[in-house]
Parts: sequence; structure tokens; C-alpha cells
Amino acid sequence: MTTAFTKTYKPNKDEASRQAFVGSLKKYVNGKLEQQIHALYEDKLLPKYLEQHGKPPASRDEAKSLFEKEHLYQLWGSAVYTSQDLLWETVGDTVDRILEHAEEKAKAIDNNDKKLGSLTLNPDLVLPEPIGSTEIHRQPGGYFFDSEKNGLTAPLLYYGTIQLYTAAKGFSSGKTKDTFGGHAMAQLITQRFPDTQPTRILDLGCGIGALTRGLKEYWPEAEVHGLDLSGPFMRCAHAMAEDSQLSLHFHQLDAADTGFEDNSFDLIVSQILFHETWDEKLLEIMQEVKRLIAPGGVFFNIDVPYQPNRIDIPSQVTNDWQVVNNGEPFWTGFVDTDIDAALATAGFDEQERFTDYQAAGGNNSYFLFGAQVNS
Repeated sequence: MTTAFTKTYKPNKDEASRQAFVGSLKKYVNGKLEQQIHALYEDKLLPKYLEQHGKPPASRDEAKSLFEKEHLYQLWGSAVYTSQDLLWETVGDTVDRILEHAEEKAKAIDNNDKKLGSLTLNPDLVLPEPIGSTEIHRQPGGYFFDSEKNGLTAPLLYYGTIQLYTAAKGFSSGKTKDTFGGHAMAQLITQRFPDTQPTRILDLGCGIGALTRGLKEYWPEAEVHGLDLSGPFMRCAHAMAEDSQLSLHFHQLDAADTGFEDNSFDLIVSQILFHETWDEKLLEIMQEVKRLIAPGGVFFNIDVPYQPNRIDIPSQVTNDWQVVNNGEPFWTGFVDTDIDAALATAGFDEQERFTDYQAAGGNNSYFLFGAQVNS
């Protein structure tokens, strides 16, 4: 049965125009306008600081006060905040219009007795705090919002923002242009570990399952599972997978306490999961992975590459602003964490674990980390 569920989110002409404007605004604010802040630092703020202290600021904490009274920095912050408001407002217009139709299609998929994969929900799952009460990216209601039983508001809002960002950055929806898709991740894994032929894969914090679907396409013979704390996200991911004729298994679970058997996966992955959790939880997840990974298996993660030792002071300050004001409350904690040390604490040996950076075109890069467990 084909319901075209994955094509349900489609802005009409007016909505698409407004969303294109928001995408262009965000591209400008986070591009050219932020570059002006870098120039302001080099031309004015740094010389002033050097004159007073005889050395440059060593960290964002030493430098933040330099920026806060500058009109350009205040303008940038206001523009970032407003553009995020507009993001949710414009995507929300489309979601409000299509929601009833999308939920009807998802229900039809749920009622189909010839499903390829599976969906396991746990409505009694206790959401760990502060994740449970945090609106990541300032998404209204957060990732767990459910306006009614089996509602899809939260995942469709999330999906809409992905579409907006994809269009704004000039990427198509095709596999070869999907820079954070399952195919791209699988290629990175096989480049680093050419002998990898996974038979059972787990995608941690899989959201609406885009990465999960790509992994299944790349390794069609593998049994692929995805998990996430959000019940609405899991229901949406399941509907999209079934609509794509892919056999995938989705679970509403805590990545730090999955209940799967020991050594039950030979590939465990995540994409931008760890910067959306906090230090204590990060270690718990890694310890759970150590229990789940089979001998010879690979643990592979992609996340933000903004560790302080790699970026300049203006970028540290603007990133910190995002943490405080724009729905990224765990970002700074993640980039300040010694990930290699965390992997070691979780039980991965020195010769197993890796932390690295992968160029991604232009000035962009990925932060890659994980381990290949000894056979």
C-alpha cells in the first residue's frame, strides 16, 4: 500500500515564498552578518582588549563582555532570535494546514496488516530531565508535544524545518546531495572501516528516521532499528519507512537504557545526538553502547565541530549566545567535553576509539567519534 505519506508536507505557493524568505534571512544572519562581527572583533574589540590586558582573551567567558554593548552584536542577536520565530511560524502554517490529512494517512498505515517493519511505543516512558522539558531549537512544545493521542504536530514541524534548511543551503533531496543522510554516513563508515558489513544496525536518537532509512537503503540486507524518546517522532518515522517500502523497526526508548540484549548490534550510530544531551547522559549512553556492541562492531557518530580549540573567539561567543538564547542548552557542554576521555570512561580501549574531523566542503566539517570494538 502506497499512501505518499512522505510527500504530505508540501507548502503551497504562498507558504513556500515565506519559507524561502526565512531561509534567506537565516543564511544572511548566520553568514554575512556574523562575518561582520568577526571583523568588528579583529578591528576594534581585540586591539582594545590587548591594550588593556597585554594579551588576547583566552576564552568566550573572558570575551563576552566585549561584545555585549556593541550595537552590531545586539542587532545580530535580535535577527537570529527573530528569524527563529519566523521559522516556526512559517513552517507552522503549513503543518496546521496539512495536519489532519497527514494523521489520516499515518492511521491508514498503522491499520495496514501487511506492514514491513514495526513500531514499539512506550507511553509510560519517563522522559529524563532536563530533556523532557526542553524546547530544543525553541521548537514550540518541543520534540514530545502531542496535541492529541497519536498526533504528528511535533515531527511535522521538525520535518518542515529540515526542508527549509535544505532548500536554503542549496541541497536537493536526492541521495547524493543529502550531506547528513544515511548514505553519506555509510560512505564515511566504509571509508574508515572498509571491512564493515553490518547485519544489525541501531540508530540512536533517530528522530523522524531519515538517517535510518538511508542506512537501510545502503545495507538492504541488514536488520535496522531506530530509537528515540519521542513517541510522535517514532510514529512519524514508522509511517515514512512503511511508505518508502522499507523494513525498519522503531522504538520509543531511552538511548541510555534500551533493554536490548548484550552484544546485539554490530553497527551503532548517531547523528547530532550528543550535543542535544548533557554530560551525565552522554556517558550513560556511551556505557549502554559498550554493552550493546558486538565484538568487531563499530560505534560511529557525527556531531557539531565547534570545540573551542578549533574555533576563534567570535565564533565561541556567538555559539554561546545560541546556547543561552536560542534553544541549544546542551551545545556548550558537549563541545567542552573531552570525548576521547568519555569513550575511555565508558570502557572503550585506546586502540579502539577515535575522534576526528571530516571536511564537508567549503569551510564546513563534521566531528566524527566512536570506536571499533576489538574482535
